[in-house]
Amino acid sequence: MMTNSGNRITQGQFSFLPPLMDKQILAQIKYSLNKNWAIGIEYTDDPHPRNTYWEMFGNPMFDLKDPAGILIEINNCRKTFPNHYIRVTAFNADRGIESPSMSYIVNRPEDEPGFGLSRQEISGRNIRYTVHSYATDKPEGERYA
Repeated sequence: MMTNSGNRITQGQFSFLPPLMDKQILAQIKYSLNKNWAIGIEYTDDPHPRNTYWEMFGNPMFDLKDPAGILIEINNCRKTFPNHYIRVTAFNADRGIESPSMSYIVNRPEDEPGFGLSRQEISGRNIRYTVHSYATDKPEGERYA
């Protein structure tokens, strides 16, 4: 049985595992580079599951083949945005398009407020549910201060 102790945001691979250490992140980067996948680093302070457009930290690293250099960029993003979610995405261009093959969170705020579920009764005895991120109750830039 899978459990989510601590009510953490679970997006991408490794979501139900404890936070990845730099050595484990480095191993995943090496795996991606061995597959010739490009690496991108993204961040956000709105972790809603439908928020697929995270901000890019720099450009995707299409030509960088040094795992240590990519880890340096991840750590620079952590220093710049310590209270944001940061994820690493590996892009596969085998089919002529850049499609994500791997994505995992490498940084998260200390306190993750979570989500609320709103229930609304609509016509015909139907019920509509909406997920609301508590993080967005505060304006952008103040969410995890």
